[in-house]
Amino acid sequence: MVECEACKLIRLSPWPDPSELRLYYPNDYWFVPEQDTVSRLEEAYRRFVLRDHVSFVMSALDRSGAEGPVLDVGCGGGLFLRLIAERGRKVLGLDFSLPAASAAWWHNGVPAVCASLSKAPLPYGVFSAVTMFHVLEHLYDPMAYLDAAYDLLEPEGRLIVQVPNAASWQFLLLGENWTGVDIPRHLLNFRVKDLEILLDRCGFDVVRVKQFSLRDNPAGLATSIAPSLDPMARRIRNVPESHGTKLAKDLLYLMLVLAALPFTVIEAACRAGSTVMIEARKRPGFVRQ
Repeated sequence: MVECEACKLIRLSPWPDPSELRLYYPNDYWFVPEQDTVSRLEEAYRRFVLRDHVSFVMSALDRSGAEGPVLDVGCGGGLFLRLIAERGRKVLGLDFSLPAASAAWWHNGVPAVCASLSKAPLPYGVFSAVTMFHVLEHLYDPMAYLDAAYDLLEPEGRLIVQVPNAASWQFLLLGENWTGVDIPRHLLNFRVKDLEILLDRCGFDVVRVKQFSLRDNPAGLATSIAPSLDPMARRIRNVPESHGTKLAKDLLYLMLVLAALPFTVIEAACRAGSTVMIEARKRPGFVRQ
């Protein structure tokens, strides 16, 4: 990892070739519940913590007055969009992974397409919101995605982006062991000011900045401390577990997440949260250079 002397942006160097990088994204990189009790409990937990994201997006939509569908870029299994749809909004998912888009359709009833946002066959100016949760840090060219989002949004539409915060206490304390680093999948590591500069250059004005995520901040610290307990990491690595062992590890992980909650609330209150979520709107009269 290197830091630019001029702009201070932190990035991976050298960047891996795309053909190599895709090997680090397993086919089950997203969450799809199985039919056992433990998986159902895990889905209930995910629905609970995702309410934080849903509330942030719904409040942005209420203020904007935009009425078009919500597009979630990097939708994975589609649970977030399912929660948005349950609140009466039209939704569409997009993911570069065909199995992920299929999982969104079949497991959560969310329409989804497999494409890159910069080349997606979508109509311009019709979406009330474009959301990108933990997407920009994975991209070779994040400006291309933000330019595409600008074109797809209604005039009063909202862009919602979330990334790990490289100015967080967790990164300061844990260094390379912080889960937000995630080498080699994270090509870029943003601070708040980095993201604000990027959004400004793409024609967006920042409306809100939030540095606490109930889903991501406590769980990120728990995973950094005990990666072997993380349910998603265990699933990706195909760790053999009985139902009893799986339940015990999930409970231990949940206890660690709960223990991490006070610290993550304090660091976010001090503007050093481990994630940053931004609501932005299109700047009137912006002309792309």
